[in-house]
Parts: sequence; structure tokens; C-alpha cells
Amino acid sequence: MTVLDHGARLGRGSLVRMINDADKLGLVKVPALRAFLASHPRQEGVARLKDLMDRQTFRATDTKLEDWFLPIVDDAGLPAPLTQQKVNGFRVDFYWPGLGLVVETDGLAYHRTPAEQAADRLRDQRHTAAGLTPLRFTHDQVRYEAPHVRRVLVETAKRLGSRGSRGG
Repeated sequence: MTVLDHGARLGRGSLVRMINDADKLGLVKVPALRAFLASHPRQEGVARLKDLMDRQTFRATDTKLEDWFLPIVDDAGLPAPLTQQKVNGFRVDFYWPGLGLVVETDGLAYHRTPAEQAADRLRDQRHTAAGLTPLRFTHDQVRYEAPHVRRVLVETAKRLGSRGSRGG
């Protein structure tokens, strides 16, 4: 079954997850899918997929946790972040270059052992040394404490934005 076939029957969240998973596995690339959709405007499911994959709103994510984080960003009134970008030699979950903000969402699978936690600290230290502000949110915070996450994002963005407006 193709992405177009699923596009007609899956909910928005499931469809986004399917596209992100296919991209991550190398089964489809987002730019190529966009080009295909543009060249087949009358095919069933194309209009819905084009709307979903709008360049201004579609964000590539690796995990369901990252999918859950994006609506919190919207609720916080922040601009859409860049996702899955290389920053200081590390692939980061979310990045706002204009704010100098990097956010990592720490899922349950990859941030448990002392070695993984040490690697996380190293990443944060490299970002800080480069003048960025790194934030980390746990699975439970993103899933069950969205108001806290939203508040931290708003307060951090306000501080970073005001510092930038003063030229500092």
C-alpha cells in the first residue's frame, strides 16, 4: 500500500508518523514526495497530503515523543523549529537558530544508562560553549506535564528574545 492509499484513510497524526518513519528508513524522501504530489494534483489523496506536508508547517520527527512536543511548541506561541538538524556536530530534535535554543526530548529508550546520560551532558556542554541554550524535557514531562514544558519554553524564549533585542 502506498503513502497515497494511507493518506485517504489514516488520521493526521498517524499519517505524519508514517511519513516520518518512511523517511527515516529511507523508503521515501520528503522533497521527492512533495515533487510527486505536485506532479499528480488530481490523484486521490494528493490534496490532503499536500496540505499535511506544507513547507511552512510540516516538521520531520524521529519519535512519537517528538510528535507530542510540537503541539506544546504551538501552544507556547513559538515559531516552528527546525527539526533533525546538525548543530555543533550533533543531530538535535528541535532548533530555533534565531533564539539560539536547542531542545532535546529524552525518550525512555535512549537516555537511561550512565553512558547515555554522560553523552547528553557532553552535547549540552558543547551547545552552551557555542553560545546556545540547551533544554531537555523527559518523556513524562512532554506527555503528562505539558503546562510546565510550555511555561519553560515561553520563559526561555522571552529571555533569549529580549537578550537578542538588546544586542547581547
